[in-house]
Amino acid sequence: MNLYMILTVLTFLLAIIGLWGIFFKAGEPGWKVLIPFYNFYIWLKIIRKPLWWYIFLLIPFINVFVILLMVVEILKCFKKYGLIQQAVGVLFPFIYLPYLAFSAKEKYYDPNKTPPVKKSATREWVDAIIFAVIAASIIRIFLIEAYTIPTSSMEKTLLVGDYLFVSKISFGPKVPNTPISFPFVHHTLPLTENTKSYVEWIKLPYYRFPGFSDVKNMDVVVFNYPDGDTLSSKLQSNMSYYYLVRKFGREAVWNNKEYFGDIISRPVDKRENFIKRCIGIPGDTIKIIDRKVFINGKEEKNPGNRQFKYLVKTNGNPINEKNFEKLDITEPPTNYLDAYELTLSEPAIEKLKQYNNVVGIEPIIAPRNTWDSNLFPFDSTFVWNVDNYGPIWIPKKGVTVALTIGNLPLYERIIKVFEGNKLEILGGKIFINGKESRAYTFKQNYYWMMGDNRHNSMDSRYWGFVPEDHIVGKAVFVWLSLKPNKSILEGKIRWNKLMRIVK
Repeated sequence: MNLYMILTVLTFLLAIIGLWGIFFKAGEPGWKVLIPFYNFYIWLKIIRKPLWWYIFLLIPFINVFVILLMVVEILKCFKKYGLIQQAVGVLFPFIYLPYLAFSAKEKYYDPNKTPPVKKSATREWVDAIIFAVIAASIIRIFLIEAYTIPTSSMEKTLLVGDYLFVSKISFGPKVPNTPISFPFVHHTLPLTENTKSYVEWIKLPYYRFPGFSDVKNMDVVVFNYPDGDTLSSKLQSNMSYYYLVRKFGREAVWNNKEYFGDIISRPVDKRENFIKRCIGIPGDTIKIIDRKVFINGKEEKNPGNRQFKYLVKTNGNPINEKNFEKLDITEPPTNYLDAYELTLSEPAIEKLKQYNNVVGIEPIIAPRNTWDSNLFPFDSTFVWNVDNYGPIWIPKKGVTVALTIGNLPLYERIIKVFEGNKLEILGGKIFINGKESRAYTFKQNYYWMMGDNRHNSMDSRYWGFVPEDHIVGKAVFVWLSLKPNKSILEGKIRWNKLMRIVK
């Protein structure tokens, strides 16, 4: 059994043992703690709280707060009113509850027969803030987290200015690699440019708790940016460090601090969060032909609200700019003499066809057999571009592939960076950890992510595979949608985009 699973089971059992003893000290048979749902009823009875609290114990996410409150109320039954005592009890109930249960010095006091303890207003506020921070952090790390959409790579499925919830429990929450960090921020302290929000004194290995499902084709997924392990402090993840090295050379990137700043590294859980659609799961083969995506030889189905670039020809009369907003065209058009280059969804295309001054709409597709050097795996052997790409096989845990000098560019980063091996090419032969290797067995699963805005998305076509340990969660629900650079009076809120499920 995995070490993390053993620790999880152990902490759960210790908490149950602690409650068993506490039930007994409070005059209730200890075995009642073993009966699901009924045990919460007895717990509420012991701490003398109204039974309507039980309603909130049945509501996902809210019940986490309520259980933490019930732990605090248990501590009060043992006259543990100190701030540190209660913080320790909430953070380590699997230690503190058994101590209260089996220490001869600790006695249960009926809350109805104990005089209320008076607290100063300051203490009340401090207690509330600390409890809120602890509870919210637990929910944010292990259950659900709020995100905003900063770029247009997922339009029209997700819009710039969408505020959404991402479920960590859908695919199983990850144990943080860096558990000691400033609450509610990702990698940089507020009001600073590059000050880390975390410390790396303690680094935990990757472990994912069981989730409701595995990542499936067409899921909209939040993940840590695979190329974000190393980056320029000035450009951050807006421009990949590896792209900069390919373009300017490693020496220039490391030595030109005025333009690039310092070159820094980040652990997996503190890399930038990206959101894309999962096109390929482990074992799939992906191929793009004239911008159509084929998964295992079949064209993708239900891929969301995709959009592509088109050349819209007119009869010489321009299209009124106000119509672009009516058509929900959010990316700036490129104007030609009697044509426009526009990024369009299918509904926008159908509406444009009805315009009297529009005489033709042609898709803009990169021609076959032309190589885009900015695309993964950055090797001219693979003559691919954004619209004609692959075939490429998505690595699967436990599967062994033959390794050759020819296909090594596809798997080199996996072997060296994601799976931590020493890779060398000596005399035209491949050596892994000092041994000549003609094959490699993958240690984890990988995924292929693409944006729905297919011609304006930095995705797997540009940086390759997404490792399983980079998966954060599933985008599930948009609760607010705001138009950037608009005021309330100008219609900032997209009322028709509120409270929608991500598909």
